[in-house]
Amino acid sequence: MEKEIPGLPRTAPVEMDPETFRRLGHALVDDIAQFMKELPGKPVSPDLTPTKARQLLGSEGLPEKGGEPAGLLKQTASWLFEHSTFNGHPRFLGYITSSPTPIGALADLLAAAVNPNVGGWQLSPIASEIERQTIRWIAELIGYPTDCGGLLVSGGNMANFVGFLAARKAKAGWNIREKGLRDHPQLVAYASAETHTWLQKAADLFGLGTATIRWIETDDRQRLHPALLKQAIEADLAGGAQPFLVVGTVGTVSTGAVDPIREIHAICREFDLWLHIDGAYGAFYAALPEASADAKALSLADSVAMDPHKWLYSPLEAGGVLVRRPEHLIEAFSYNPLYYHFHENEGDPEVNFYEYGLQNSRGFRALKVWLALRQAGRQGYVDMIREDCRLTQILAGKVRQHPELEFFTCEMSIATFRYVPTNLPGTDDGGEYLNKLNTAILEHLRKTGEFFLSNAVIGGRFLLRSCIVNFRTSLREMEILPDIVVRVGRELDQKLRPAS
Repeated sequence: MEKEIPGLPRTAPVEMDPETFRRLGHALVDDIAQFMKELPGKPVSPDLTPTKARQLLGSEGLPEKGGEPAGLLKQTASWLFEHSTFNGHPRFLGYITSSPTPIGALADLLAAAVNPNVGGWQLSPIASEIERQTIRWIAELIGYPTDCGGLLVSGGNMANFVGFLAARKAKAGWNIREKGLRDHPQLVAYASAETHTWLQKAADLFGLGTATIRWIETDDRQRLHPALLKQAIEADLAGGAQPFLVVGTVGTVSTGAVDPIREIHAICREFDLWLHIDGAYGAFYAALPEASADAKALSLADSVAMDPHKWLYSPLEAGGVLVRRPEHLIEAFSYNPLYYHFHENEGDPEVNFYEYGLQNSRGFRALKVWLALRQAGRQGYVDMIREDCRLTQILAGKVRQHPELEFFTCEMSIATFRYVPTNLPGTDDGGEYLNKLNTAILEHLRKTGEFFLSNAVIGGRFLLRSCIVNFRTSLREMEILPDIVVRVGRELDQKLRPAS
């Protein structure tokens, strides 16, 4: 007979017995399902200030005694359902954040319940293999070599950082991990002036400094000029600097422009430079058979960053990066302290993702991406991405036809335009007043929750920007958006014109 030990079983204030968990879980899922049903009728964004939000939460300090979980869950769900900006709303057309797949939400619950640490294979055997398969499927979807290396990260910044650091190690020409940057030629990176700010962060945080970035001018479609790129590389070589990286973008943040990747690739091969593609938004566009040749040319790159939480509709966070040669990741990131005893399967090597990126402890991000890929399949994703692009073309057509709207760009699923009153004096060239008016339109739409748009600035002009990465957006939203913008524009123009 087993001897009873005093103090066992242990009790903990955060533990929950299975029956309680089942009851609370069922109630929460019911509340979420009702929220999803009511979502299209809700305002997209709340009229909420930081002060109001802080008053809602209260100013009390950390509770001395804990609370009852059923009430805590109910209250918190209510706050989130009533006081959030809903990127799952059909009228959310703002930043490149997608509606989340319902299976992804359930996947996050499942992943958190098992809680594998997908840093070492021994800590996460099946989870590691699911992430490995997810990387291979993403590569297959966008036409990248499926024998590449890669991993899931938090988002576009981190994905691009991984590519940047792999390039720095591969192209430095010396043992940069040991010797650093001191007493060596200055490493230089090249990118278009439309490239996302992750590049400044990378140059800053990883020791190069932002002055080592060469910003290449763009053409009238916001695409990098290959001839100017080549001139800049030759000038740096003549000056004793060491070019190492060219960033091409497939889907710029402002307008969705695609750089001339094929020409850029040829220049990179000529000068033995690493070609990295920032495809955080547009990489999955390459899955479409009708995608441009330059979008599909991301298959030529040494590394590609993309965000499943954009055009694979995964819940946040889910970024990803692919690297053509897996050993470049290990060479850039791997350290093996004595207390990491993970390499045990001789002849049947495991993947330890801590060797592939910046994190050691890693959550199971891949599950929500993997399950959605299995649910929709290649054709399902092609159809959804194609529909986002088709709806954007319809919006662009309606903007072109409206006498009070000025069309600017339409690339992939991003369209830019602005409101221009018909009776605007001829002396106004679309300068300060139109920028002020369209800024006010954007702010009004967000405050009322009618639509959630973002903005772009092209040639000093402040533009309204619609970006559809939203499987809930339909033709109806495209039909009513121009009229709503014009109605709001007329109202605000009447208020603002005398003051101007």
